[in-house]
Amino acid sequence: MNILITGGSGFIGSALSIKLIQHNFKVTVLDNLSPQIHGNNPENSELYLKIKDKVTFIKGDVRNIDDWKEALLNQDVIIHLAAETGTGQSMYEIERYVDVNTKGTALFLDYIANNNTNVKKVIIASSRSIYGEGRYIDSNGNYHFPESRKDSQMQQKRFEPEWNGETLKLVATDENSKIHPISVYGITKQVQEQLVLNVCKSIGIAAVALRFQNVYGPGQSLTNPYTGILSVFSNLILNRKAINIFEDGLESRDFVYIDDVVNSIYLALINDGANNESFNVGTGVPTTVLEVATILQKCYGIEVPTVISGNYRLGDIRHNYADISKIKTKMNWTPKTNVKTGLENFSKWVLSQKLPEIEYEKSLSEMKDKGMFK
Repeated sequence: MNILITGGSGFIGSALSIKLIQHNFKVTVLDNLSPQIHGNNPENSELYLKIKDKVTFIKGDVRNIDDWKEALLNQDVIIHLAAETGTGQSMYEIERYVDVNTKGTALFLDYIANNNTNVKKVIIASSRSIYGEGRYIDSNGNYHFPESRKDSQMQQKRFEPEWNGETLKLVATDENSKIHPISVYGITKQVQEQLVLNVCKSIGIAAVALRFQNVYGPGQSLTNPYTGILSVFSNLILNRKAINIFEDGLESRDFVYIDDVVNSIYLALINDGANNESFNVGTGVPTTVLEVATILQKCYGIEVPTVISGNYRLGDIRHNYADISKIKTKMNWTPKTNVKTGLENFSKWVLSQKLPEIEYEKSLSEMKDKGMFK
């Protein structure tokens, strides 16, 4: 089959491209080589060089219909990964996030709905951000899907979601949980997923939505301060600078390794039983930010001051981890890499790289100027 991967020279896309080539798929990549992801010399970036001359590469923009027309020629499957990412940044670069993520998706759907193409399946990279805060339970056994935590609550260092004065207990988020994104990024991912599932169903094309948790591993951006604490923490540790842990350090995420994510996409591609469904892709295990900082320091063999500052960012979720029973049952997918092994692999890769300059403080300053970092 002919496979089009948008964002195919990015972190997930480049790894997926290599896997599909190894399985004898013909891969076309549509990517704009964004400097925020690839650095100031994107055509020399490791991610791009990884796929160069191995795929049909189209440098283009998902907001440009002519680029879509060129990329869609003779394609059997679209794997739509191209997107602006980063929940915090999305709250003040609203037009860009909506333009790329929503308009970019609408353009190709409009084209395949109104023209004869070979497209038989669309796989959309959705996100755990569509759930906002995850799923919780109270002392009476009732489930809750809390709204964004209030500034007044955070100022008092009451970081856990509450209901009528009671601190709620975290449980895994399943695919039937309430969809209520609390960031512009999350809203655009919800719209992307619903557009793809609804339009494809109406025109008789199979569609699969994969709701990724926090994807990490070798190849992720070490320069983008908006998309991950692992790169930020690694940079600080290797420069022997103190780590500022927000809130109380017990906020948690479900970190899912790049190889497992790529395998989930591959199974969605070849498995008709996945068609017209949405699936969580995670490990099903929450890991706290403090645990991540501790593991990374052990991986690098460097100990730095770890300051639990109580700083917080408005709009950040407290917790979210996936119930992955559906994808296990319907796609026979299970994560193979636990967070300790994954972080060991990640840190070894980081040590093989030239340590880049990261504009982390600038990103916090931007958020502070917008009244979102306190």
